[in-house]
Amino acid sequence: MPIAEQTRKILMALLFGVIAFGIMIAFFTLPQSLMVATIVLMVTLWTNEGLPLAVVSLLPIILFPAAGVLTTKETTINYANPIIYLFLGGFLIAIAVEKTGLHKIIANKMLNLFPSSTRGIIFALIITSGLLSSVLSNTTTTLLLLPIALFLTEEVKLKMRLALGIAYGASIGGILTPIGTPPNLILMGIMDEMGMEAIPFAQWMYMVTPLVLVMFAVVGFILSIGLKDHHIETDLSKKPLDSNQKKVLYVISGLIVILLVNAPIKPYYNGLGLSEPGILLTAGLLLFSPPFSILNWMEDKNNIPYRIMFLFGAGFAIAAAVTKTGMAAEIASHLVTLATMPTVLFLLIIATMVTFTTEITSNTALISIMLPILYKVAEQTGIDATLIMMVATICASYAFMLPIATPPNAIAMSSGVVSVKTMATYGIVFNILGIILIVSVAQLFWPHLL
Repeated sequence: MPIAEQTRKILMALLFGVIAFGIMIAFFTLPQSLMVATIVLMVTLWTNEGLPLAVVSLLPIILFPAAGVLTTKETTINYANPIIYLFLGGFLIAIAVEKTGLHKIIANKMLNLFPSSTRGIIFALIITSGLLSSVLSNTTTTLLLLPIALFLTEEVKLKMRLALGIAYGASIGGILTPIGTPPNLILMGIMDEMGMEAIPFAQWMYMVTPLVLVMFAVVGFILSIGLKDHHIETDLSKKPLDSNQKKVLYVISGLIVILLVNAPIKPYYNGLGLSEPGILLTAGLLLFSPPFSILNWMEDKNNIPYRIMFLFGAGFAIAAAVTKTGMAAEIASHLVTLATMPTVLFLLIIATMVTFTTEITSNTALISIMLPILYKVAEQTGIDATLIMMVATICASYAFMLPIATPPNAIAMSSGVVSVKTMATYGIVFNILGIILIVSVAQLFWPHLL
């Protein structure tokens, strides 16, 4: 990039940050305003690519302490969050899958089950990713499927659509069960704390299945627009697995079994209680040691996307800043004054606020703050608490615009075929459609079940 153009993009980001500060300082405290200005600066630089992704992701370590938002220790600890090591373990497995060519075998198996047209493959990946994410971590699912998708074609445009399909499918399908994503589990826990009647496992699935199916269809259709003349050519011949491919398959099979057994199905089964990041990191590190010895540090270290690990750290640091400054709680407290309007409008406001706020902060942190407040709002206004809490919880998982919004988005970015601008372009469309569909299902379908 020419220096003049890079300078212009950096100055644009600084200008947006100053404007954001000028607006926020009239309504919020100095630390809150500085935090928002920093976030606007970073989001602009991520979007216009004025600085490398990793460089922007490290800015909170400098800017948050300088602005008095967080101390250096409070900021840097977020760059060692357990989910970063879950990502590392999963990516080591993905590297081994690609290194041994196992993804080619898996891809051929998939093409025998689904139509081999471009649109058929996009739908196949979205649905597969979504269904796996309903019982496994969406991070794990995306890491396992992405190498397979990238093998299917050499066209960058197609690779981008397939990568986004897997990432978005994982987010869409994660809400299908109460165990599919952390916000769902947080909702169940808070409902129990508040003495609310728990939503049975089967009823939860019945409530959200229409939404998931429609989102699968919408996302698949939009991602496949303009690809009529593109084709995916693959070798469908049957080839036996070699010894290294079998080793990787054994690791993946064992990993999936352990993850399934470890997953709680409350209130019927509490799971094993093992750390999921620990499970994935163990599986990834096993590939360096006998009897596997698939990975070699000197050969494979450059394939590890450290920039995405920094990106995760930045997301968690932003979440910590939002919590510590009291920004999220302060905004949410104003919702009580809005609850007098028609229910559908109130739900639209909740859905819009949660969807776009979770683009720049952890959905787990956001929903942990929002749900108790929404419960109090429901108590004071008479709105069905389960209804608005479910809307907020699902919207927390339906953020498609930025790589820091959800781990699947960040992993899609790590592939190198998806830019922030592209993700934001598709993501804002899916955000808006998701909000409309969630509120519609909540208004027309859920009242008959709650």
